[in-house]
Amino acid sequence: MQLNNNGILIVDKPAGTTSADLVARVKKQVGAKKVGHTGTLDPFATGVIVCCINRATKLARFFLHGNKKYDAVLHLGIETDTQDFTGTVISTSDEVEFSEITVRSAFKQFEGIIDQHPPAYSALKYNGVPLYKLARRGKPIRKPARPVYISNITIIEINLPLIRFVVSCSGGTYIRTLCSDIGASLGCGGHLKELRRIESNGFSIHDAITLQELETLALTDQLSDHMISMADALKEIPGHVADKALVEKIMHGKTIKIKDLNTEHIDTKGDLVKILDADNKLVAVLEHPKDSHKFNYCCVFDN
Repeated sequence: MQLNNNGILIVDKPAGTTSADLVARVKKQVGAKKVGHTGTLDPFATGVIVCCINRATKLARFFLHGNKKYDAVLHLGIETDTQDFTGTVISTSDEVEFSEITVRSAFKQFEGIIDQHPPAYSALKYNGVPLYKLARRGKPIRKPARPVYISNITIIEINLPLIRFVVSCSGGTYIRTLCSDIGASLGCGGHLKELRRIESNGFSIHDAITLQELETLALTDQLSDHMISMADALKEIPGHVADKALVEKIMHGKTIKIKDLNTEHIDTKGDLVKILDADNKLVAVLEHPKDSHKFNYCCVFDN
C-alpha cells in the first residue's frame, strides 16, 4: 500500500492488545504516515476499532461520540475495584439466584437516558492526570455522573451467575459500569466478565479484518480492497455533489453560502454536509450554524 492512501480500516482488536498497540501495528503494515482510532477498547476487550489512515485522521472527530454496540457478559455476585474481571475483588455474595422476570426487570430499568458515574479506573483525567493512575496510587476520584443513552439491552442467555447480553448505546457509555450498576440494583454486586464491540459508528464486526488478515493483505497488496473511502465513511452526513465552481471556491477558502449548495434542508444548528466532487471524492465537510446563511469549514481536502 502506498503512503498516500487515505481512508478507513475496520479492525477486529484481539484480547491482550491495547488500542495504541493496534494502531501502531496498523501503521506499520499499511505503511502510513499517520493512523488514528476513534475510540479505545480496554486491553481485555475485543472487537471493532475504527482506524483512520493518513488524511482520514481529520475525520476522527466525527466518530468520537457515535453510537456503539457490545456483546457482554455480566458476572453476578462478585464486585471488583475496576468493575471488570481484571480488578481486585472487593465484595462477594452468594445470593445470585434470581427469577428470569427479576433479571429482565433489572436490565430494563437501565434503558433510555441514565446518569452514569465514570469508573475510577478509566482514561478520563482529573487535573491532567488519568483517573486510573490516581486509583492505582490509592487516590481514586469519583467523577460526577453524566447522562448516557442506552437505546436497547437484549438478554441473550441467563446461566446464573452469568448473563450474556447485547447493548446498543451512545458513545461514552461504560459497559463495566453498567454491569456494576445492574449488580448493585439486584443487591448482589457484579462485574464485567467479557466484552466485545460488535458495532461502532455504523461499522459492524462483519466489516472488520483481524491483525493476521491485515498482515496477509498487506503482503499481497490487497489492503486497498478493504479500505473505506473518506466519502463513504461518513455515512450519516448528507452529501452534496459540487460543480467545479464550488470546488474552486472551497479550495480557495472562500465564504460558502446556502445558495451555493442550492439546498434548503440544512436549517438547524450543527447540521453537517459533506461536499463531494464528480468522482465521489471528499472535498470538504461544512457546518451550518443556526440562523446563518453561510457555512463554517470543518475540514478541507485537496484532491
